[in-house]
Amino acid sequence: MRSSYSIEDVQLLLKDITGQVVPLPTNERERLIQSGHHYCEMLPIEYVPTKEYMNVYQEALENYAKATANAIGCLSDKIIKKKGNTIVLVSLARAGIPIGILIKRYLKFKFKLDIPHYSISIIRGKGIDDNAMRYLLKQYHPQQLLFVDGWIGKGAIFNELKNAIKGYSQVSSDIAVVADPANITGLCGTHEDILIPSSCLNCTISGLISRTFLRDDIIGADDFHGAVYYEHLENADLSYQFIKEIENKFSLVNEESTICKKGYGIDEVKELAQKYKVTDIHLIKPGIGETTRVLLRRVPKIVLIDEKYRENKELKPIVRLAKEKEVPIEYCNLNHYKCCGIIKNLTEI
Repeated sequence: MRSSYSIEDVQLLLKDITGQVVPLPTNERERLIQSGHHYCEMLPIEYVPTKEYMNVYQEALENYAKATANAIGCLSDKIIKKKGNTIVLVSLARAGIPIGILIKRYLKFKFKLDIPHYSISIIRGKGIDDNAMRYLLKQYHPQQLLFVDGWIGKGAIFNELKNAIKGYSQVSSDIAVVADPANITGLCGTHEDILIPSSCLNCTISGLISRTFLRDDIIGADDFHGAVYYEHLENADLSYQFIKEIENKFSLVNEESTICKKGYGIDEVKELAQKYKVTDIHLIKPGIGETTRVLLRRVPKIVLIDEKYRENKELKPIVRLAKEKEVPIEYCNLNHYKCCGIIKNLTEI
């Protein structure tokens, strides 16, 4: 699979399906998803980022680049301590790819290690790409594989991963992430709810590839899961600009987060579902990154913000986006997250 990333940074174990899928607008995708179609059977339209998107991204870089770099460093230190130096990074496409590249570069920066990095697809409700897993296990010992993603919101993909790799003896379900406000994994840079700047944009910060795709008429039994390469967006590509912005803030000494969470984020999400009468838990997207994505990409119903962060500058882009899109904001008490986005139900669209 081609991308705007160098093969020295990542090898994508994906099938290039460019030109074979017609992308759909947001409302149409939302209608199809909520009427029973799986999100992996369709792709969104992707554009040159608007001024609105770029403002959010630039503010995220300003507010969180240093925190992201510090979390990458802390995470990399933990990886070496727990997993040793013969690991193979396996990032989950696509949000995990820039994070995998940053970890790979940090390990070279601090430990002088050149660690292999691949990316494969995992899809909620469909599982991991078994063909990609078989490809990796022909080349490496199962104990070497370490999965990487950007962040953990509720933990849906983590649970998918745990179930998916049960059939692979000695492959660990450990997942390394930058931020884990859900309090699920010890292999995280921080348990604080931080906004990883790459979560604000789509393909233009992820190597110009789409989210992964799986449909029987296009993906055969022996194929990797698919993705599209958006060649027409090459002039708007920020993939390496983001990598370099974070890499420039790497430090040999990292400040470990002292934040300690009690309980799990999923329990808080279930309480919110009950309080706001949301029958499908997938319509609740907790955390700064997920809330930003809801406001930019989905059809939001309401944004919840923790009362403690009412005047916090980190959340000003979210407040501004919500007001621009006329999405109600409610201030409440949240434990694991600074904010949360709730998507409109089909009947409300």
